[in-house]
Amino acid sequence: MAKDASFDIVSEFDKQELLNAVDQVKRELSTRFDLKDSNSDITLDDDKAINITTNDEMKLKNIYDILQSKLIKRNLSLKILDPQKVENALGGKVKQEIKLKKGLSTELAKKITGFIKDTKLKVQASIQGDSVRVTGKSRDDLQDVIKAIRQKEDEIDAPLQFTNYR
Repeated sequence: MAKDASFDIVSEFDKQELLNAVDQVKRELSTRFDLKDSNSDITLDDDKAINITTNDEMKLKNIYDILQSKLIKRNLSLKILDPQKVENALGGKVKQEIKLKKGLSTELAKKITGFIKDTKLKVQASIQGDSVRVTGKSRDDLQDVIKAIRQKEDEIDAPLQFTNYR
């Protein structure tokens, strides 16, 4: 008898590409005319958050836009960004922390499993930590689940990847 096929639904990002994007933003801060002498800074903290510090909110918005464009060029989803409130920093500066989303939250995993059950395909979805495992006897059913989830991706507030397809 054939063994069940399965795959995992995860929400991750390429750390090296993120590091490269932040480095490119740093380089552009030192060369771009409107940001050159603004004492602006962008840092990546342990793949959990990006911190931007600059003179005013207009420059902060410009730096955030540069960051978004660099992420898009490196095929990273903008859904990984969770910008926090702009705060005042020392010396009359402003700062903003942009948290990075990684892994599926419990609520999102439940939403995904509910959606999979609504497709009426002969598959089982189970939450395993910060991922969802989908198993079924037919690989065609699994591919139909992937197709259905990709169509609903705009409703899901996280970038999804499908891994461990066996």
